[in-house]
Amino acid sequence: MAQITEVRLLDDLDGGEAAESVSFSLDGKSYEIDLSEKHAAALRDAFAPFVSSARRAGGTTAAAARPRMSTRAGRPRAETAAIREWASANGMEVSARGRISSTVLEAYENRGNATAAAAAPVVEPVVEPVVDTAAEAEPKPKRRTRKKAAAEG
Repeated sequence: MAQITEVRLLDDLDGGEAAESVSFSLDGKSYEIDLSEKHAAALRDAFAPFVSSARRAGGTTAAAARPRMSTRAGRPRAETAAIREWASANGMEVSARGRISSTVLEAYENRGNATAAAAAPVVEPVVEPVVDTAAEAEPKPKRRTRKKAAAEG
C-alpha cells in the first residue's frame, strides 16, 4: 500500500498558501512565521530601515546561518511522523522519538528520485598501509645497559 503525505505551509496572517518560513528576533526572543511571498516581502520592507541602521549582535557565522536538517528546524510533527513511517516501511532503522538521522532525512527527501533511492550506500574501501618486509627482516641491534657498556669499554 502506498501512502503520500503532503505538507503545505499556510500563511499565518491570512490563511492562504505560504511560500516560506521567516525567522526573526526582537527583544531577545526568536520568532518564526509562515508567510506568502507578498507578506514576506512586506515584513522585510518594514524591517529594512531598522536593519540597515543596526549592528549585528553575537558571532553569527556562515555555519550558523545555514539551515539545519534536524527535526526541530521547522518540521511539523506530522511531517516527522510521516518520515519515521516512511523510513520504517522502507527497511530503515529509525527511533520512535528523538532526532532523525541525516541519512534517513536525505533518503526521504530523495525518495522521488529513482536513481538516488535505488543506489546503495557508498562504502569506502579500507586502505591498509604497505609494509616494507625487507626493512623488517633486518635484525635491529640490541640495546646494551650502561653497566655492560662500561664493562666492555
